[in-house]
Amino acid sequence: MDRFFTQRKCERCHKDLNGARTMSMFNTQCICMKCADAETKRADYKEAQDADAAQIKKGNLNFKGIGLKR
Repeated sequence: MDRFFTQRKCERCHKDLNGARTMSMFNTQCICMKCADAETKRADYKEAQDADAAQIKKGNLNFKGIGLKR
């Protein structure tokens, strides 16, 4: 089974995932919903979304993201 589905801790804040998880829009980290919500408030979130959508349109379903710039 894929590591994404068996992971127990958020790769960003290290808290328990408690069954709810998503992949970061910026990289391949498995994150909790609180961290995912924080991502949506970043100034570069739209850039990450647009890059992801462009890659999906090209057929790349394994895009690694634009990276999480601090």
